[in-house]
Amino acid sequence: MREKVDVKTRIGYAAWVAGVAQFFVAHVIAELAWARPYSWAGNNISDLGNAHCAMQSEPEPRYICSPEHGLMNASFITLGTLLAVGVFFTGAVWRRGASALVARWLLACAGMGFALAGLAPADVHENQHVLGAVLIMAMGNIGLVLAGIGLADDVPGRLRWATSLLGVTAITAFGLFVSHRYLGLGMGGMERVAAFPLLVWALAAAVRGLFHQATRAQDAPPGRHGTQAAHS
Repeated sequence: MREKVDVKTRIGYAAWVAGVAQFFVAHVIAELAWARPYSWAGNNISDLGNAHCAMQSEPEPRYICSPEHGLMNASFITLGTLLAVGVFFTGAVWRRGASALVARWLLACAGMGFALAGLAPADVHENQHVLGAVLIMAMGNIGLVLAGIGLADDVPGRLRWATSLLGVTAITAFGLFVSHRYLGLGMGGMERVAAFPLLVWALAAAVRGLFHQATRAQDAPPGRHGTQAAHS
């Protein structure tokens, strides 16, 4: 039974790694396709997914023209789907109880937010896109704070502490972003401080989890797996 749990958890970790990795690859490809240089400070993440070339005035004036918007929106959808899949399959690394349940539900909402952002580009379905952003940067980041409490006891205390700290940082950045206080980072820079900690955490937690499981499997005494299979 334990082996089945480990396989399921590895699937969840792999989903997180694949989702985050493909997102950043698509991000780089999409931004390099711009005729006018794309700026991490001056452009929103969602500018890469805008379907039309046009001047935008909110929240800051900028010209948007993203030839690879289809790729970027597909990447948003893929990321959101794989984040939610990872939350579902990594149940073994969460505590029992309300804090873990709420954390996982909120993180799954963030996944739905990324998918919605891809399905509803900001210049086509603005309200739905904004809802997606709220699911990511409000609900998802609250989930990240709670994840520091809800992760299982065998997760190192430093990782749990860092998880909550990332969530607090991201929530603070989201508040600054919506109030147009960018602290020298620019509109796009502050948005990334609000949106990327969740992705950094998912990638780090997944890589750590996969490495930990591989190390544990190597250290297991011979015959252990056969004994476990017999008991299950």
